[in-house]
Amino acid sequence: MSPREYDESDVRVRPGRGSRPRTKTRPEHADAQEAMVVTVDRGRWGCALGRDPANRVTAMRARELGRTPIVVGDDVGIVGDLSGRPDTLARIVRRGERRTVLRRTADDTDPTERVVVANADQLLMVVALADPPPRTGLVERALIAAYAGGLDPILCLTKTDLAPPEPFAAQFAELDLTITTAGRDDPLDAVAPLLEDKVTVLLGHSGVGKSTLVNRLVPEAERATGEVTDIGRGRHTSTQSVALPLSLGGWVIDTPGIRSFG
Repeated sequence: MSPREYDESDVRVRPGRGSRPRTKTRPEHADAQEAMVVTVDRGRWGCALGRDPANRVTAMRARELGRTPIVVGDDVGIVGDLSGRPDTLARIVRRGERRTVLRRTADDTDPTERVVVANADQLLMVVALADPPPRTGLVERALIAAYAGGLDPILCLTKTDLAPPEPFAAQFAELDLTITTAGRDDPLDAVAPLLEDKVTVLLGHSGVGKSTLVNRLVPEAERATGEVTDIGRGRHTSTQSVALPLSLGGWVIDTPGIRSFG
């Protein structure tokens, strides 16, 4: 019996990486724990497991998610080391459907419109009545963004010791808009009930008292506060969006001072 002759069909050729067939099947990760994203910092996401402020882990984005954007407020599924110990890293393996979004428009520093917060219930627009003077432009743009993204808007007027709130508030009298005040020395009785058991985004120019309000609502937050310059503009103090738990239930999301928005 003659030996079998071999030809090129007997040689297994491994395809190059670029030509290999790729499966679209992704692992389901049925054991993934649900969490809420509370911080974002250079490719690392701080997450509250089960929305419990005391149960936090740091996670990276799993490779199968590609460049899927993940922002503060996103509901995510997490696997891996969920101990929360220092130097441990879990993996975000899925991002839930977003119920609401708050978008920032493109500007000179960023030509792309971006979602900055997801799944918030309402938008608290913080406006000073003086020092710096109030600007209707931010309120108008924020209202448009809130309605477009599915958030309920609230107007919060600060620095009531420097000017009465009625003249500025009257400009929005025809709108179905909740308006409240939060002076530095005023009790928060009017503001706090509006935030209870809600996820609320705080938005305002630097120097209007937004960080001061956050520190009063969440004393342990210790957010930096800024002074107003001699040209009437605040110095930016918040540099990253962060979700902070309220003792009465719910979360407030502090955003950086935004120059271009809406």
